[in-house]
Amino acid sequence: MVAAFLLLAAMAFGQANQVVGFWLTAEGDSQVEITRKSDNKYYGRIVWLKDPLNDNGRPKVDDKNPDKSKHNTPILGLELLKGFAYNSSKKEWANGTIYDPNNGKTYDCYMWLDGNNTLKIKGFVLGMRFLGRETTWTRERAKRE
Repeated sequence: MVAAFLLLAAMAFGQANQVVGFWLTAEGDSQVEITRKSDNKYYGRIVWLKDPLNDNGRPKVDDKNPDKSKHNTPILGLELLKGFAYNSSKKEWANGTIYDPNNGKTYDCYMWLDGNNTLKIKGFVLGMRFLGRETTWTRERAKRE
């Protein structure tokens, strides 16, 4: 019985970690690395930008953030996904948030795999999953340079 429990726990852990890796965003202009941190939750940060510099030749910054003290934070390295926990019964990562640096807003969010190489992400507002926007990211084997 203990062996069966350990096997089930290992399988659930393996499923949860399927989201770990590099993902190309729907627009193809950035790559996000999703990792599992010590709190056993999943986070994602921007590790590559197609156009990392603004019109003045300087690194793009988080100038749409409502917190003005973060306006000089570089977009490259910015953590977009925060605090996702894997729900094995629904086969989704939920109870996290996604930040959109294009408008400076943070949304409640959940995500799920559609096959091994497609990640569906849905950000929503007011706790209502049907009020939101869905996007699709594609798995990549390595960090872009």
